Parts: sequence; C-alpha cells; structure tokens
Amino acid sequence: MIKIKSKKVESIISEIIDQYTYADTSDRPWIIGFSGGKDSTVLLTLVWIALQRIKQDLPYPFQLRRPVYVVCNDTMVENPIISSYIDDVLAKIEEAARDQGIPIIVKKTVPKLEESFWINVIGKGYPVPNNTFRWCTDKLKIRPTSNFLLEQIDEKGEAIVLLGTRYEESATRERSMRKHEVKGKRLSKHSSTANTYVYAPIKELILEEIWYIINTMPSPWGFDNSILFQIYSDASADDYECPTVVTNKTHSSCGQSRFGCWTCTVVKKDKSMTALIENGQNWMHPLLEFRNNLVEDRNISENRSETRRNGSPAVDESGHNQGNYTAEYRNKLLKNLLEIQKQVQQERPHVTLITNQELIAIQVTWNRDLIFDFNVGDIYRKVYNKEISTNNIKSLDDTERRILKDVCKEDVSYYHLIDNLITLQETKTLLISKYGLHNDVENRIESFVKEIKL
Repeated sequence: MIKIKSKKVESIISEIIDQYTYADTSDRPWIIGFSGGKDSTVLLTLVWIALQRIKQDLPYPFQLRRPVYVVCNDTMVENPIISSYIDDVLAKIEEAARDQGIPIIVKKTVPKLEESFWINVIGKGYPVPNNTFRWCTDKLKIRPTSNFLLEQIDEKGEAIVLLGTRYEESATRERSMRKHEVKGKRLSKHSSTANTYVYAPIKELILEEIWYIINTMPSPWGFDNSILFQIYSDASADDYECPTVVTNKTHSSCGQSRFGCWTCTVVKKDKSMTALIENGQNWMHPLLEFRNNLVEDRNISENRSETRRNGSPAVDESGHNQGNYTAEYRNKLLKNLLEIQKQVQQERPHVTLITNQELIAIQVTWNRDLIFDFNVGDIYRKVYNKEISTNNIKSLDDTERRILKDVCKEDVSYYHLIDNLITLQETKTLLISKYGLHNDVENRIESFVKEIKL
C-alpha cells in the first residue's frame, strides 16, 4: 500500500473512502473526466489509492460495488505527443485495474463523425474557432462526454462526476466552483445536466502539492510519472515557468502549460507546441506552421463566401466576405493538411492528422454543397501517389464516361448534371445512409436549372 506523508493528502483519501463506502449507499457510478494532465492524474491517483484501501480493509469484495469510469475525450485533433502519452496511460490503467480487481473502467469518447474538426472546417467550410465563434468546445468536447454521461443516467438514474478542478487555478474558476457548492455538502448539483452531481476532492490543493504527489508518489497503475513531468517541462514557455516542490535536481521547473488541440486557433499563440519544438520536437514544426496559417488566413475575404451555410448574406459594409470558406480554400486546406501528414509520418508513422473516414465524409459534404470541381480521392492520390483505402470516390469509370458523353454530346451540361447526381448517390452509399439524398438531388437539379437559364 502506498504510504503518504502529507496529512492533507491523507485527509482527501479518507474523505474519498467515506464518500464511496458510507456517505452514499447508492450504486450511482462515479465518472472521472481524465485528460491525462497533472490535475486529473492526481485525482485518479487518490481515488485509486482509496479503492485499494477499501478492498484491503473490508472483508467483502462487494464493498467495491460502485463502478468508477475513467472517461477520456479524444477531440481527434489532440497534440500528437499528448495523444500518444494518453493512449499509453489508458492501456496501463485498464491493465492494472483488471489485475488489481479495482472497479475502474476506461472509456474513450470521440466526436460524432459529422461534428469532427476537419468535417466542420474542410467539409462544411466553418471558419476556424475564435473567441467570438468558439464552436469547437461544444462539438468536440462537451457533446461526446455528455452523451456518455446521459447513457449512465438513463441506466442508473443518477451519476456523480468527479472533477480535478482546484480553487487556485484562477479567480474565475474559484467563483464558478463556489457558486454551485452547498455549504457542508461534498456534492453539488451539476450546472447543466439533470440527476448529476459534482464532487471535487482535490479542490483545495495548490500547484506545489499537485506536483509533490506526481513526483513523490508512485503511480498506482504502474506508469512512470516522470514522463508526464517531462512533457510539462518541455512544453513550458519561459513566461509559464512556475514554482514546484522538487524532489531531485532534474525537477527545476514544473511548467504550467495547458495542452489541447494542436489546431487551436482560439489562443493567439500556441506556447506549449512552440516550447516543445524549441526543446527538440522539431517534427512538430509543420503542424505549428499550419496552425498559424489557419489563424492568419481566417478572415481573408478571398477565402470566404458571400453567404453563410443557411444562404443568408455574409458581406459587411466594407464589402468583406464573412461567410463559410470557399470551395477553393477548402481544397487548399485539405491538400496542405495531407502534405503535412505525409511529411510527419516519415518520422512518426503512427501520427494520423485526419482519418480516412473523415476524408470520405468531407467528399460527401462537398457533394451536398454542390462542390464537384474538387475530389478528395484526386487530392489524396496527388499527395500520396496511391488510392485512398476506400478505393476512391469515383462516380463513373472511363467507359461509362465515354458512353455518357456520347449520349450528351449535343449539350455537355447534361453530362455534368448526370455525373453529379450519380456521385451524390454513391457518396451517400459510402456512409451507409441515404438520408437527405432526395433533398440533395433536388438541390442539384434546381442549381442546374438556374445555370441553363443564365
């Protein structure tokens, strides 16, 4: 059993034990939001130690009746270094929980395909997020985890969410936490989800105590905590340096970098990725450059349409376009992204910046937007010099095209219309769903009618 010298930490563990075994006799599950960062790592560590002690001290194994879900949300655009680290950690957690007989269950959530970052930006042409249009948090983070939470509530009636939030993080965070607290109660009601309660065991820990736990207490699931410390250290910019309780001469700076999506355009500068590159992760430089270009190109009028996706006008008083990204710019983004992925994979073959499923969905979205001048399969072939693993999205073979052209030789516009309609049907088939196909076909025909009238 792990021995701890800190009375404060021991008090938190005792409180967790009491809450798990005595204060709450229901079987409503505990759900830990696990990011792999320092705070969620410490939270899981203390909960794990509490469960170990319950298992050891109480004679009946059924006392560990309450499942504890470790829920990790993958936005699909996580910093690759953090993503790889988290995958390793989750594998260790799953293995150790099984070997130790601890009721900890790992769950990884991801956004729905149609809500992923690249489907929204390259597929639908959404401008990348900023402080006034921050669509990413809801689609990529909140919805996937909320869906899992609602599943547990539907099954058990209620759930308790354990958070690694702390008062010390910021004045805003402390105000938010205290606003929902009930005096004398450990649990507070969730601010937005019914039948859900929040429990924040480490809320009073300060930063030095967080790093003390990570640097001095062995991970109960057998992972090397020095890896996490090193990631923070490498990702710490000079102005993010913070004090820490050091345990050896290598612990000169703990860092306070916040990790997130490598594509994040909400912040002006990605300090953590910049610092990682400066500390030897040179292969990430193309990612940082691509991310910076996303910021710089966001509001260029030539990259934006005159209308929004719903068709409403999007031109300001100065004549600047503010609609969704044009087809040409979406095509450029995809080409650049695939080129960067190919370059990165030469050194890091396991790194995937965009999945094949997303590529297929982008083509479907383009077709639904009546974009037929650009083809995902063609772009992929030019970059990788091979077919995409889905055998490309190709509406007609060469023979079929020749026959169709002969039939429509008097008016080639009809050839393009038929080719487009077949493409719409086939891309729907790739998604194993023809939902919306009727509307797509009608929209393309209406567009064709308008074209021939002009």
